[in-house]
Amino acid sequence: MLLEQIKNSIFVVNSIKMKRFLGALACVFAFNGCDDGDLTLETIDFADATTQSCTTNNIIYKLKEKEALLFEIPKNSFENEPTDPNSPDVIDIDNSIYRVVYRFYDGTVSTDNICNTIPPAIPAVTDQWTATSGKIQIITTAVKKTNTTENSTRITGYNHNIVFKNITFAKNSGTQVYETFPFGDYVTTATALPFGFDKIAEQCPTSKQIYNYVSGESITIDNIDPTLIVNTETPLNTPRTGLISSLKNKLAYRLYSGVLTPSYFCGASVPVLPAISEEWNAVNGVAGVSGIIEVTTIKSGTTAFKHTIVFKNATLKKGNSEFRLGDSYIYGEFLTF
Repeated sequence: MLLEQIKNSIFVVNSIKMKRFLGALACVFAFNGCDDGDLTLETIDFADATTQSCTTNNIIYKLKEKEALLFEIPKNSFENEPTDPNSPDVIDIDNSIYRVVYRFYDGTVSTDNICNTIPPAIPAVTDQWTATSGKIQIITTAVKKTNTTENSTRITGYNHNIVFKNITFAKNSGTQVYETFPFGDYVTTATALPFGFDKIAEQCPTSKQIYNYVSGESITIDNIDPTLIVNTETPLNTPRTGLISSLKNKLAYRLYSGVLTPSYFCGASVPVLPAISEEWNAVNGVAGVSGIIEVTTIKSGTTAFKHTIVFKNATLKKGNSEFRLGDSYIYGEFLTF
């Protein structure tokens, strides 16, 4: 009798353990099945897709076979000005002016499906996720082209790296939240700086400002150190030197909205027109390193002296943007008597 009771107890215990094991196994299969079903939709990967933009609307987008990631944002939201490294631009997704949409199609999607006023009927949208909240983070940096011969740089555009933070997508099966969702880079074009100067400069008789201009641009030196411009020849290979600064030997490059004439310079006040559209000021020089102004003087005829000005390792800056004039930039030459 006792033996039979022991056998029954063992059977009951084993039965309970088996039920628990089968129940756990069923949960595992059920969980994996649900996870596999959502995996295709939850994985959004456009890392290898190129960012494109529409000319007829404010949409920038990425395409990948039967998928499209659409981002609607006013184009003036992208400023051609680098952001502070510790303070990116942040904008709220409002599903009105700033919208993010992820779409699935039943065929290969193209630009026509995104940018046309009336998109083609094929392929058709089969599913769509719409962002309901989140933040748009934009970090902007300058894109520069380097002249390796003279070590000068020029800004050709601005790269805007876009990341969505804490973005929530509404989808048919519920919601999907991403703490960090990289969209990618979007590049805007910078205004070209012509630098078409003829290297012939002038000096104002009263203010002593030195200026060089052509058409709609000028490059000027204000408050130049008087010891640099002297009617005495400099020894061979020994120019007079000084440092560019915001107070003395102040170097500025400007673009204008109209055509310059000689009357623009040397007056008692700066004319209102043509208006200045861009202004770049030189970074303060460092002795023996950068922002150095060199003046070489030789005799020209019987009474005149010709002064040639060269900038060494000068950098011009506007806001957070800057570019280098190069190792040695010939500003120009002018005569004094």
